Amino acid sequence: MRPAARPARCGTIDAVTTSETATTPSDNAAPPDDAGPAPAAPRRLPLPLALVAAALAGLAQLLAFPPYDQWWLAPVGVALLAAACHRQRARTGALLGFVTGLALFIPLLGWTSIVIGHWPWPIVLAAFEALYVALLGAAAAATSTLVDTYRWVWAPLVGTLWVAQEALRDRLPWGGFPWGRIAFSQQDGPLAGVAALGGAPLVTFTVALVGGLLVTAAWRRTWPTRTGALRGAALLAAAVIVALAGLAVPDATPAGHKVVVAVVQGNVPRLGLEFNAQRRAVLDNHVNATIRLANRVVGTPQQPDLVIWPENSSDIDPLQNPDAYDRISAAADAIGAPILVGAVLAGPGDHARNAGIVWLPGKGPQQPMYLKQHPVPFAEYIPMRSLARKVTDKVDLVRSDFLPGHRTGNLTVGPATVGDVICFEVGYDNLVRDTVTHGANLITVQTNNADFNTAESKQQLAMVRLRAVEHGRPALMASTVGVSAFVGADGSVHHETRFNTPAVIEQTLRLGTGTTLATRLGVIPEIVLAAAAGAALLAAAGLRWKHRTTRR
Repeated sequence: MRPAARPARCGTIDAVTTSETATTPSDNAAPPDDAGPAPAAPRRLPLPLALVAAALAGLAQLLAFPPYDQWWLAPVGVALLAAACHRQRARTGALLGFVTGLALFIPLLGWTSIVIGHWPWPIVLAAFEALYVALLGAAAAATSTLVDTYRWVWAPLVGTLWVAQEALRDRLPWGGFPWGRIAFSQQDGPLAGVAALGGAPLVTFTVALVGGLLVTAAWRRTWPTRTGALRGAALLAAAVIVALAGLAVPDATPAGHKVVVAVVQGNVPRLGLEFNAQRRAVLDNHVNATIRLANRVVGTPQQPDLVIWPENSSDIDPLQNPDAYDRISAAADAIGAPILVGAVLAGPGDHARNAGIVWLPGKGPQQPMYLKQHPVPFAEYIPMRSLARKVTDKVDLVRSDFLPGHRTGNLTVGPATVGDVICFEVGYDNLVRDTVTHGANLITVQTNNADFNTAESKQQLAMVRLRAVEHGRPALMASTVGVSAFVGADGSVHHETRFNTPAVIEQTLRLGTGTTLATRLGVIPEIVLAAAAGAALLAAAGLRWKHRTTRR
């Protein structure tokens, strides 16, 4: 026997009539006796209002990222999308998620249009990334039955769905594209510290959990009653407590020996893809800046123990070009310290490789070197080139496809074991973690931002900051044009450079030791949370089937 429906309360967000409940397309009739008391079915948002909420959700998340840095808006965006999708049909949820994704990714990835125009490639990229948020929206709608039956699951469900969506987007296709993960918006917020416990996936989950608590509190039909108000207030208090949870995680304190590190930002004559035609000028900028540094600090306590040059600081292959070899050797000899050089290597065949090479004074290039493991599709190599050319002939700007390396980027650079990742590789959890588990005590990110703008560079620096906290290691970002900076193990930024400005920065830092819980756990938190999302989808499907069976 089905329990009697509870009377609807007028004037609340989810008050409905009996007839409305019976015709709700989400198929969320009252559950059978063994599923607990049947909650009154909340009314879904009308489609126009849901579309507005979805668009605002994407804009709120956009503003959480650099250069806007309103980190607190990330859970608000999560809550808006959850409210928009609740009790919608799955296809409507997909539409709403797609709207959120477009509102987020079109402006967030606007820097990709600087060198290839606004159409069609950047729009195609943003739309493709938005498809993953569309899947999230469909999943949120499909699990509405579960939420209406067991309202307490809504907040953790929202968190697990976001983690599952990002896990897919970070891996598929062609190795994925992790830009715009919620975790990378939290570098100035209290939840950044959670990274030390479970990495970027746990930060995303916790931020989305706060958003889920907010939407659960806002959706309660019992707010007009005293008991309902207390429950709603308790949910808001829980959201605040969770939002502050990262502050309870102690900062890592590196205990290794001290080293003096210099980062050279040589700059390029002009921004854009044509910087590749200025290869000798870029190399000379980094050589000359290093020699000027040597003239100032050699023989003083400020003489660096190691020097970091950025990605593409030598686009002339120094292993094949004697002039480039001699110029880099002159810089290393002058400074009297090893230099980690970012170089483009020719071959094999018509291919190229993106490398980090340790260059020693008086000895030259050393083995092993680091070869970028994750070249960027449609930037460093072109999948399906003939098909991509039909979208835009800009793909022919990439004349030589870069080949991936297969060795972890831990390199001995003077007294430090450097964990080297190149450019966008900082966004991939496993690539950074592997360097630390192989003994790196300093995380370095060599990057070339000459194709982009300040927003892209600051978004990348936010990733570096999260990685430093995640693994309890000091870190740095060395860019051809900026932004370059040192990052403490607590995520603090030091000596940040200006964009498109030559600069040399130095810092004495203590190398990292020990491992965080996040380093030890690796991918386990992400697997558990994504599996929980899958289990919730199965449970919701089972409830819908049981309800249909009960009505027959």
